[in-house]
Amino acid sequence: MDLASLEAFVAVADSGGFSAAGERLHLTQPAVSKRIAVLEGQLGRRLFDRVGREVALTEAGQSLLPRARRILAELEDTRRALGHLDAEVGGRLSLATSHHIGLHRLPPLLRRFGQTHPLAALDLRFLDSEQAWAEVLHGRLELAITTLGPAAAPLRTVPVWDDRLEFVVAPDHPLAGREQVDLRDLAAHPAVLPDANTFTHRIVAERFAAEDLAPTLRMTTNTMETLRMLASVGLAWSVLPQTMLDAQTVVLRVPGVALQRQLGYVTHAGRTLSSAARAFMALLDDAAARD
Repeated sequence: MDLASLEAFVAVADSGGFSAAGERLHLTQPAVSKRIAVLEGQLGRRLFDRVGREVALTEAGQSLLPRARRILAELEDTRRALGHLDAEVGGRLSLATSHHIGLHRLPPLLRRFGQTHPLAALDLRFLDSEQAWAEVLHGRLELAITTLGPAAAPLRTVPVWDDRLEFVVAPDHPLAGREQVDLRDLAAHPAVLPDANTFTHRIVAERFAAEDLAPTLRMTTNTMETLRMLASVGLAWSVLPQTMLDAQTVVLRVPGVALQRQLGYVTHAGRTLSSAARAFMALLDDAAARD
């Protein structure tokens, strides 16, 4: 039993004839007759008696009519409800981000989202970028806002911020007083970096590898705030985003070396996103346009 045939059935019952129903539905009279014939075939019952030019509901037609009206009304209510998803953002948005982005990039966007869409609830999780990607890939999260690396289908990445990275040391570090240093100087001193499987570590390691060098790792941790602390107490040099620089560390000048990573969001190309996710992505796209 298809909806087009039900619509034709109700139109004939309401208008009292096939031609009038055709005008109402913008169909030809034969097209309306065909739809009624299909419906009668599916139900195994005659729905109308045709006596000359008169059309009257049979007992089966009288029984079907209120049910058909309810089905079509329910369909219209469903269409309206789905249409309201775009007009009124609500529900729960499950997203993940790194501690660095959550602390240094997202606060104004989270504030705007909460003010603009008070009916939406945020399920915000702090995860490493690679773990957040896996959660999106397996459908457990709608959105991840992370450091971006190489993406393969079905994951889709959209850059939002360019994040410049700086080599930093404590003010009393042996390299702090140098006017400039090179990668060989850095390789001769211990480093603290994110774990080897992270996008940021790969950016640093690949730049050293381009000169047949490798950082001398003292330890690794995936929290940027911890890296800043370890560098600031003189334990080792590190790499930090410009947004995290403060008086506790000194930026080293390394001519010819410019490290940068992209921050943005990751979605699953095969997933239909909620209105809340689309609304948050719009805020991120706006941030990207202004960055």
